[in-house]
Amino acid sequence: MLSALSWGSADFGGGLAARRGPVFGVVLITQTVGAAFALVVAIVRAEAVPALSDMGWALAGGIVGALGITCLYYGLANARIAIVAPITGVLAATIPVAVGWFLQGTPTQLQVAGIVAAIAAVVLVSMSPDPQSDRVAGVRFGLLGGLGLGLFNVFVSRFTPGAVFAPLVVVRIFEALTVASFVVGTHRQWRVPLPALLIAVVVGLGDMAGNGFFILAAQAGRLDIASVLSSLYPVTTIVLATVFLHERVTRRHALGIGLAFAAIALIAGG
Repeated sequence: MLSALSWGSADFGGGLAARRGPVFGVVLITQTVGAAFALVVAIVRAEAVPALSDMGWALAGGIVGALGITCLYYGLANARIAIVAPITGVLAATIPVAVGWFLQGTPTQLQVAGIVAAIAAVVLVSMSPDPQSDRVAGVRFGLLGGLGLGLFNVFVSRFTPGAVFAPLVVVRIFEALTVASFVVGTHRQWRVPLPALLIAVVVGLGDMAGNGFFILAAQAGRLDIASVLSSLYPVTTIVLATVFLHERVTRRHALGIGLAFAAIALIAGG
């Protein structure tokens, strides 16, 4: 749940930053800030240098993570949010759930019901009226974003128990280098104005905190449970948009938020 709070707050800020500055510059800043934050926490926790296997998972996570977060932010800024957000959310939740069932077996019936309710909640709270119909649909951004973020959760969950922030430093550095290489190779705009820069710094801290909480949850219990609970981050985003941007909570959103709490209760009860 801490992961859902952190990721939801970061996505709220990431959407704002991506509308005030170039998305590739925003992603580059968030990844760099996240790497620095992870390094400090790893030193404080006295984590060892990542093992070779953890380095492999970290590099794989860096590749798919860079793809997922860039497609998500670009889609939210330039395509139809009502299409991009639900597709991304569902794929990011169901891919780790499927892998978790394959590796760890099916959870209890109550937990399965909770997982289904949580995925339904993600769809409902991610959808918006999206009156800007002149924008492109953005299905490809949703598919690539969900695939990247779903696989990212799977890969980082494979870290050696106790290794959390040290391998995340490798993930973030590799993600930043991947985005930087793409920007240089394609001559994309990347300079971020000051207002977006300040938001991107906070987003980088929140996103890294969410990653850390998710890995700790996956190492302490089941991958599917950790993934589906952390995937409820759109609830946090909706609440923040309501409080700070005065956006209206629709009946669909309210139903999704109610389903999210029901999912939490079912999973905990199981």
